[in-house]
Amino acid sequence: MILSKKTRYAIVALARLAREYGKGPMQIREIAEGEKIPKSFLENILLDLKKVGILGSNLGKAGGYYLLKRPEDVTLADVVRLFEGTISLMYCVSENSYRPCEFCKDETTCQIRKVFKEIRDTTSRILARTTLRELIKS
Repeated sequence: MILSKKTRYAIVALARLAREYGKGPMQIREIAEGEKIPKSFLENILLDLKKVGILGSNLGKAGGYYLLKRPEDVTLADVVRLFEGTISLMYCVSENSYRPCEFCKDETTCQIRKVFKEIRDTTSRILARTTLRELIKS
């Protein structure tokens, strides 16, 4: 799986907001310019993150977006699942988007599925333990 631009931009924007955590809201323009993210694209990403409770926002001249959760409480797994839908490379090993495999006769003995489940499990563990706090460490 190749991460979409939307997911990558979300991670970059969240890392920026994590570096500024506790300093008040940041305007979209400031994030977009500083991180080289198209502003109109970023607006949709930040709205999606707000809908799921990762970000909050304030209106007005001094308004903007800010992390509602602490940087150590937001994982890359949260972000990837939100924007990609799944971490898995195959639906038959997905935890959140499972669909029966159209190719194998028996999922319990399928060696291909076994390998891709291991890949999913390893990837999921790494993404789940990697927080925004970890990303912004110097």
